[in-house]
Amino acid sequence: MDLFILSLPLFAIALYYLYCAWKPRNSNTNYEKLLSLPPGPKCWPIIGDNLNYIFGSQKGGQDKFFERRTNNYSRKLFKTKLFNEDMLFFCTAEGNKFVFSNENKLVKSWFPKTFEKIFAAPNSSSVIRDEIKIFRKVVVQFLKPESLKNYVDIIDYETQKHLKTCWDGKKELTVFPLMISYTIGLGFRLFLSTEIDPKEKEILDHQFHDVSGGLFPVFPFDLPGTKLNVAIKTAKQITKVVEKMVKQRRKEILENKAAFEDAHDVLTHLLMEAKGMLFKNDYDIAKKLYGFVNGAYENPSALISSIMFYLADLPQVYDRVRQEQMEIANSKAPGEPLNWGDIKKMKYTWNVACEVMRLVPPTQGNFREVLTDFVYEGFHIPKGFKIHLNAFATHKNPKYFPDPEKFDPSRFEGDGPVPFSYIPFGGGPRMCPGKEYGRLNVLVFMHNIVKTYRWEKVIPDEKITANPLSAPSKGLPIRLYPVN
Repeated sequence: MDLFILSLPLFAIALYYLYCAWKPRNSNTNYEKLLSLPPGPKCWPIIGDNLNYIFGSQKGGQDKFFERRTNNYSRKLFKTKLFNEDMLFFCTAEGNKFVFSNENKLVKSWFPKTFEKIFAAPNSSSVIRDEIKIFRKVVVQFLKPESLKNYVDIIDYETQKHLKTCWDGKKELTVFPLMISYTIGLGFRLFLSTEIDPKEKEILDHQFHDVSGGLFPVFPFDLPGTKLNVAIKTAKQITKVVEKMVKQRRKEILENKAAFEDAHDVLTHLLMEAKGMLFKNDYDIAKKLYGFVNGAYENPSALISSIMFYLADLPQVYDRVRQEQMEIANSKAPGEPLNWGDIKKMKYTWNVACEVMRLVPPTQGNFREVLTDFVYEGFHIPKGFKIHLNAFATHKNPKYFPDPEKFDPSRFEGDGPVPFSYIPFGGGPRMCPGKEYGRLNVLVFMHNIVKTYRWEKVIPDEKITANPLSAPSKGLPIRLYPVN
């Protein structure tokens, strides 16, 4: 009897396993789980593929990262471990389209945990993607073409002021640090309507650089002295500076609201239209505004530097860009600023910028999180996995861009590239809302720089690397030659 009682648990376990073995498997869930995961390399715990991915980017070999993995595993998608997450890389235009078309159905926007630690407000219960979703509704109207028209003359003025202050009279200079300083200052000027003291501005430039260094660290640990730890502390310092600006603007509005009725900047709009209640306090507003300025400076600064990098090696392209810009300049009265109509005429210049973004996209891509199990290309894609859509996967693929290493702005004439093969701004509902702002920023600067200067590289064999932005590895030291 005792033996019979003792055997009951074993009997129950046996019945359970028999049931699992013989139960019907016609449901989608069971079918999916019978399929294999996408292939990929074996990775170390925690560190994963970080070393290959990040060091490859820093050495300018991101395309080699994809070439090795697509050759060894699959040309459509592969699995790896990145940022301590199970990460899937979709490597085709069809894959990009699939992900973009299933936003909030099969996938949702996702950011590495380092972003949340750096940019999420500590007293906010929502994670960074929810905060950005709320903030996006408020700022997106400022990034539409009809709003950007109001900024053209301001950007033109700020660009000319920057060139007179930092470029005129110089025989040699380093481009990328100047572009960082220029685009950060422009962001504060446009979105907060604030001029920053030059000494404070110099400190901010270094602080923004320290924050960027912590976004994609090889070792993503918040420990004293690590890049992530430095970035978190520095982001708090920047936010405190912006918080002072918020408090000052709130005070000014309370004292004379009528003076700000026609203001176009984001900060004033938040305080007047949203009555400051979109976020809990001034620190929350400052945190989001800082994140906004951070996003607005990164891509334009890297892209302008990379355009100048290529134009130094391609005099025939420089000449065509300058010809287009001089036709616009010669059509205007002395001192007359650029306008929106002028921007629309800069077609070849923008094609050049697009070709630079194809070869060296400022940011390498964006991320999604899988919401539910699904099947793609015969592979099981599990809930909770992360997806990385990296521009290098398609931008250097000869299937979409013949002779991919050749610099050819004509790729963007007519119908342009194969849909979803060119993704420097993402795609679908989550396409970068700052695309038009970045375009305006770049075109106004290029108009003014080619009117005024030619240049040559001080380091002829300098490369463009990603750390994390794709930009000249030495900052692009150049010799300047004024032109009439």
